[in-house]
Amino acid sequence: MADKKILECFDNPNLADGSGHDFVIEHVADEFTSVCPKTGHPDFGTVTLIYVPDKTCVELKSLKLYYQAYRNEGIFYEAVTNAIARDLNDVMQPKWMCLETNWKGRGGIRSTISVEFGTRPDHV
Repeated sequence: MADKKILECFDNPNLADGSGHDFVIEHVADEFTSVCPKTGHPDFGTVTLIYVPDKTCVELKSLKLYYQAYRNEGIFYEAVTNAIARDLNDVMQPKWMCLETNWKGRGGIRSTISVEFGTRPDHV
């Protein structure tokens, strides 16, 4: 498993400038790789993180390095999606977050896994 200590955050800029309104951030990483624990074959997917920050936002270089830590990890789609979502939620503590993984097809089957934390805002 990747170590969530890799993840860094910075202060929500809307709190610093006094406006304080909610906004939505979406980050898409389309080169995610892990390993199937059954076959040892590589799994390729896209990770989409959508969130409404509270006090902090995730820093992108640290997010990239965190994702790359799964490159040689033998882990099922469902497990890696939930692990990433939990770690990001623990580190950022957003008002709302959705993490979705879309996996390339193998054997004619494609998979999409999603996890949400918090209450989805009306404007998302």
